[in-house]
Amino acid sequence: MSIDRTEQNRGRNTSKIPADFPAAPLTLEGYSILHQMFRVRRRELRALDAAKRNAALKDASQLFGEMARREDGETALFSALGHKGDLMIVHFRRSFEELGQAELAVAGLALSDYLEPTTSYLSVIEIGLYEATVALYRRLVENGVGPRSPQWKSEIDSEISRQREKISPRLFPKIPARPYLCFYPMDKKREGADNWYRIPIEDRQRLMHEHGMVGRRFAGEVTQIISGSIGFDDWEWGVDLFADDPLVFKKLVYEMRFDEASASYAKFGPFYVCIRLEAAELGKLFSI
Repeated sequence: MSIDRTEQNRGRNTSKIPADFPAAPLTLEGYSILHQMFRVRRRELRALDAAKRNAALKDASQLFGEMARREDGETALFSALGHKGDLMIVHFRRSFEELGQAELAVAGLALSDYLEPTTSYLSVIEIGLYEATVALYRRLVENGVGPRSPQWKSEIDSEISRQREKISPRLFPKIPARPYLCFYPMDKKREGADNWYRIPIEDRQRLMHEHGMVGRRFAGEVTQIISGSIGFDDWEWGVDLFADDPLVFKKLVYEMRFDEASASYAKFGPFYVCIRLEAAELGKLFSI
């Protein structure tokens, strides 16, 4: 976005929120997420005694089956397409400590000797409350409540509690059972005039609302889970898209490229497209 365009937006959406109010929107956090990507070491696997290979696969299938049946944060397996890896393991857990336990459990498998890590991604399910934040901040301004005062903190806590109660299921979801997964990380630009973090919060709220409206047109076709990774990994957010038809990924991402929040401010990382793999079918991935 050019400087002129930014100024036009500011003129059209004159912010009533003072500059000393926090620039970041309120957020709600849910499950901690770890994506693990591996490449199968097929040469070493071929050299392994068949009985040992079958025993390793049986133990791994049993562990992943147990993880998939967890009631409070589960694990799902995906067969990855292309050269970036062969197996993606996605863990949803209540805490980083539980993610660490899951990671160690995978590393403890005999099968892990034949899995070469290619990448990983650590994040936490995040729901940004731009709409609620702007509405609350405007109300606080009208009532003469300054930032970080006792009343301010009380109002913030109350709003967070109300929003958490309303959307709690979205914070702690099951991993969607749809057969296709598209995962990618992304940033918001900080480049000259195209700096997301220099835009007033009311303008960011408008842009995110417009961005969200594009996604709603694909409701029912895609299940989207956004996770925040600022301070946790190399990118700022992770996006998981689950669908019954992989062509939806292309259509959704392509259409979103044209909305202002993406066209002017989004930077996309690598894309990983995978097919759901049940624990009992793990042997198919290791067939030699």
